[in-house]
Amino acid sequence: MELKNIKAVYFVGAGGIGMSALARYFMSKGVVVAGYDKTPSELTRQLEKEGMLIHYEENVEMIPHACQKAATTLVIYTPAVPSEHQEMVWFRENGFEIQKRAQVLGTLTRAHKGLCFAGTHGKTTTSTMCAHIMHQSHQDCNAFLGGISKNYGTNYILSKESDYVVIEADEFDRSFHWLRPWMSVITSTDPDHLDIYGTPEAYLESFRHYTTLIQPGGALIIHRGLAMKADVQSGVRTFDYSLNEGDFHAENIVIDNGEITFDFVSPIETVRGIQLGQPIPINIENGIAAMAMAQLNGCTAEELRYGMKTYGGVDRRFDFKIKNDRHVFLSDYAHHPQEIFQSAKSIRELYRNRKITAIFQPHLYTRTRDFYREFANALSQLDEVILCDIYPAREEPIPGVTSQLIYDNLKEGVEKSMIKKNEVLDLVKSRDFDVLVILGAGDLDNYAAEITRIINSKQ
Repeated sequence: MELKNIKAVYFVGAGGIGMSALARYFMSKGVVVAGYDKTPSELTRQLEKEGMLIHYEENVEMIPHACQKAATTLVIYTPAVPSEHQEMVWFRENGFEIQKRAQVLGTLTRAHKGLCFAGTHGKTTTSTMCAHIMHQSHQDCNAFLGGISKNYGTNYILSKESDYVVIEADEFDRSFHWLRPWMSVITSTDPDHLDIYGTPEAYLESFRHYTTLIQPGGALIIHRGLAMKADVQSGVRTFDYSLNEGDFHAENIVIDNGEITFDFVSPIETVRGIQLGQPIPINIENGIAAMAMAQLNGCTAEELRYGMKTYGGVDRRFDFKIKNDRHVFLSDYAHHPQEIFQSAKSIRELYRNRKITAIFQPHLYTRTRDFYREFANALSQLDEVILCDIYPAREEPIPGVTSQLIYDNLKEGVEKSMIKKNEVLDLVKSRDFDVLVILGAGDLDNYAAEITRIINSKQ
């Protein structure tokens, strides 16, 4: 189905962060946009205000009339939706064109210059950072992001003029194999989603195949020292980056009084005096990758400086809610051991002499089973760890797999405890935390606003 023939788009799993960006894209094109999601959320309520028709009951009769014509309706679904979902079955039986979100993004990368960001972790922050740099530059861009940009209050940027489209490339279910990037960053390849891939080797092979999809004339910007082997086509330039080494890296890093500055070293043009608008140590490396991509696509030194200085961050990515001399509270989406490690390391660098407590909600039984030792090692950088029950997402429980596995492997000297999620607010009321972070990709962040209110009441 060609884009010009689409009169309606229906989303099965409308409330996902990536799906909502596509919904906004199609609403901007003036077509009917509707969909199903399991539960209402702040995001679905916002989409409804913007004109999307959403229902929360698995019911074919609730599909709008405009979305019941196979010849003019595109159905987009998320892999998290089971194949026996009633509406999916109806669409299949009636000959509708059904595509994954990633397939639709693949179509956009064929029509535009796709600047794609892949990796086990770091891709949301880095892609959002690059999108901000590009959008405020003379190049501009479209963007489909995996998180809500604080600069724009959305996960979607639309440009009527720019041919660039910034995309977060998702490796789950090999979705990123639908893309045809003009250029790509690969931030990390620490094995994940082993319920899908089976082995770390298969995970790395998936990334290798992804690099073959970059278009000739484009470029790959890959983090130095990754276990994977790139396999780009002839005519694709390859660059590497890291914090201190590589084609793109940082020099003269200064972390002082809550601010971070450094020089961006590049084979194109070294840019002095970069200042981080979101001064977190891990964002130095994220910024190197984002600036490398932006610079390769024509952004000037001054545009790089301005973009990095004014970058406001992403909701739930090292998201400070309170920051003062008495209390610090932040929420971080980190849910893979390496993400937890980098998050904990950054918090420790920022608050060397303060007690740091993490409330961690593990995400997925399979991930906990496969990496509980690594989770424990990463969390052991902190002073106190409070573990909640595992957030199951799409999974059924696995016998013997609980948060206790992580608890039992935390290093000696770390204060530790286990609580139910519904006990978190009472715990916060009863304690006076110094630096508190809630970690995980589940629903613990739903308590962030109330935790903020509780802590502020103690000032």
